[in-house]
Amino acid sequence: MELAYVCEWEKRPKSTHCPSIPLVCSWSCRNLVAFTTDLKSEDDDKNVSHMIHIIDTEHPWDVFSINSGHTEVISCLEWDQSGSRLLSADGDGQIKCWSMSDHLVNSWESVLSSSLDGDPIIALSWLHNGVKLALHVEMSGSTNFGEKFSRVKFSPSLTLFGGKPMEGWLAVTVSGLVTVSLLKPGGALLTASESLCRLRGRVALADIAFTGGGNIVVAATDGSSSSPVQFYKVVVSVVSEKCRIDTELLPSLFLRCTTDPLRREKYPAVTHLKFLTRENSEQVLLCASNQNGSIVECWSLRKEGLPVNNIFQHCSPVVGEKQPTILKWRILTTTSDLERVSAVALPKLPISISNTELKFCPGLGLALAFHDGSIQILHRLSLHTMGVFYGASSAQRPGDESAIKRQRTAGPTVHFKALQFSWTSLALAGVDNHGKLHMLRVSPSMGQVLEMNTTLRHLLFLLEYCMVTGYDWWDVLLHVQPSMVHNLVEKLHEEYMRQNQALQQVLATRIVAVKASLCKLSTATAARACDFHAKLLLIAISSTLKSLLRPHVLNTPDKSPGDRLTEICAKNTDTDIDKVMINLKTEEFVLDGPPLQSLQQLIQWVGDFVLYLLANLPNQGSMVRPGFGFMRDGASLGMLREMLVMIRIWGLLKPGCLPTFTATSDNQDSMLLLFRLLTKLWLCSRDDGAPQDPDDSLIDECCLLPSQLLVPSMDWLPVNDGVMVKLQGKHPLRLQFGKASSLPSNAPPTPLEVFNRTPGSQRMDNLRCVHMGVCPTEESKACTRCGCVTMLRSPNKTNAMKQWEQRWIKNCLCGGLWRRIPPTFT
Repeated sequence: MELAYVCEWEKRPKSTHCPSIPLVCSWSCRNLVAFTTDLKSEDDDKNVSHMIHIIDTEHPWDVFSINSGHTEVISCLEWDQSGSRLLSADGDGQIKCWSMSDHLVNSWESVLSSSLDGDPIIALSWLHNGVKLALHVEMSGSTNFGEKFSRVKFSPSLTLFGGKPMEGWLAVTVSGLVTVSLLKPGGALLTASESLCRLRGRVALADIAFTGGGNIVVAATDGSSSSPVQFYKVVVSVVSEKCRIDTELLPSLFLRCTTDPLRREKYPAVTHLKFLTRENSEQVLLCASNQNGSIVECWSLRKEGLPVNNIFQHCSPVVGEKQPTILKWRILTTTSDLERVSAVALPKLPISISNTELKFCPGLGLALAFHDGSIQILHRLSLHTMGVFYGASSAQRPGDESAIKRQRTAGPTVHFKALQFSWTSLALAGVDNHGKLHMLRVSPSMGQVLEMNTTLRHLLFLLEYCMVTGYDWWDVLLHVQPSMVHNLVEKLHEEYMRQNQALQQVLATRIVAVKASLCKLSTATAARACDFHAKLLLIAISSTLKSLLRPHVLNTPDKSPGDRLTEICAKNTDTDIDKVMINLKTEEFVLDGPPLQSLQQLIQWVGDFVLYLLANLPNQGSMVRPGFGFMRDGASLGMLREMLVMIRIWGLLKPGCLPTFTATSDNQDSMLLLFRLLTKLWLCSRDDGAPQDPDDSLIDECCLLPSQLLVPSMDWLPVNDGVMVKLQGKHPLRLQFGKASSLPSNAPPTPLEVFNRTPGSQRMDNLRCVHMGVCPTEESKACTRCGCVTMLRSPNKTNAMKQWEQRWIKNCLCGGLWRRIPPTFT
């Protein structure tokens, strides 16, 4: 495990937070990290601003800081299941819901709130939406995604009419109150509160979990290790338009360390209470501490038989036949005496741990941070140490006594006050007691030395998991070395091709996006990243243009005009575009002029792309040039061929929509020429035959293309300014918030610098396929994953272009999130 990067404030205030104030950190499934700091005013120490900071991990310096408006210290931060909304709660009972403004990760606003005045919130969670996936690690060698990732039957916490899950959140207060806020379909908030039990008492720590039957389980303790840890079942319902909460007491437990005569008084306080997973209310982790050390215990709820006296055995035959059972907490394992624990992080990866022989896999370890600055990864069930990270201020080696002595004389060490795993458990985010944000890699093998093939299998398994769930895979890329890229891309494609046709269609664009982000990590495959990004745009344009086609007669057969176009173009191998057109029903292509004219820039991109591919065919002697991936991709070439046919027909109806080419001859029919050469190239790579190399006559004709038509320069990708490529080395990065230039200048060049534009070149809107000028003045947004840039506001008012832009309002082509970039950064 190693330090990936540290972020610091650009301008340090006179005083940050008091060391006793708890910090909070939360990591979403879209790789957004939220954390809190409490900043005191330079003039008035009593005036404290409770700040929430949100970053995307690829651009950690671009922090969005919110003066939350909370009047007390923020005690909880919770992301929703989609990673697009954030809950914050404080010590005054205020709960606020934050959501993205204009779907931008660096623009947030508070939209809803609820309050329990004066009652501090100590536990907070969104209600469960009923979606649960299980990862069967022992089936990682299977070829079927359905065997690796299975949908578990799980009921939502609350359902609307028709079984749709109702959104909302649940919180536990320090006075033993549970409060629920429900989001009604109209946007109104329905709130109710109820005591956890009849005798309300102080609750110092609490945690929330969910059961498969739709119930909620709350674990609570008053903070004393001699007191029982209580568990409550909470059932939420809506009766007569009012929220109702029913609670029921469940079996409780006493910590093992308090029943041990040698440790009865040693650890007086319970400092951490966590369910092992959010969907498993039957396993809980407890940490008891004193001023100098801690002990951690793992407990499990089990069903046990209740012994019956022999007298009653003969009274009732039913009792004799079936022994009554009772639920009882049993300790699974406990650690020996540890250093004092300062933070606990539990893995979010829902791995199936039915296989007891499973020793090393991602998600099998939990993290403990200690006051000496170190972090240990422990097995989530046996609590055996699997890996240790020594912080910058802690002892570099366990036996380094001089370093330990220096720490004791130097005052309090830097240690983590908040710690969170990423959603694939391959990275840790933590905030230390000085307010710095740290990011750490966590090895897939949990610190064990494994074969390269085993590591690749773990990474491949997690990439497939991200594809199926839609989660961001940034933290998986942290562990991909350039030498692994080619093997991972090939293996990923093989596994994808083994899935059924329906699943392949669902994952068609996600796998292309995963391949593109993988290929950026190696100079040998950087050109393929360009190809994959172009393929995403090609698929999107093709589906958009085909969606414009309408059947001439309403009672048409099952196939749509787009499907018939694909079928006819696949069967007709003629190189003359006009002969292919004869077999089509041209009345299905009749459209009004404005839609075609407004989509001209997309049509122009298709024409330029075909020209670029054909003109570069003679130069494709190696895989380092962009466009190589299309030369043997029969499906993509067939897609281009279909679009040329569509464009040819539309050009007869509206000549202004045709792509513009600069030809050396006035009587040159550019579309006819490009279609003929493209068809010859497509025939060499059709799916129904063995791939063939282009013949010499085709290459000769492509060599002449630059003398017949002016070949455009294609802007394949915008400049990728993220940290991922910089993190491939073993050296840690130190960054500052607000300073993108703080990336080290001696870092290795990014693979895509070969394809970057010169400073004086035109900037491209990568989605609208239009030029924005050398120094754009329009506000823009960029994708957090691939760097795709597009204008924030639409310059086009036509319906057809609005429909195209609405497709990308929430996410980029690759599925990444948007972040606002100022004009000077474009």
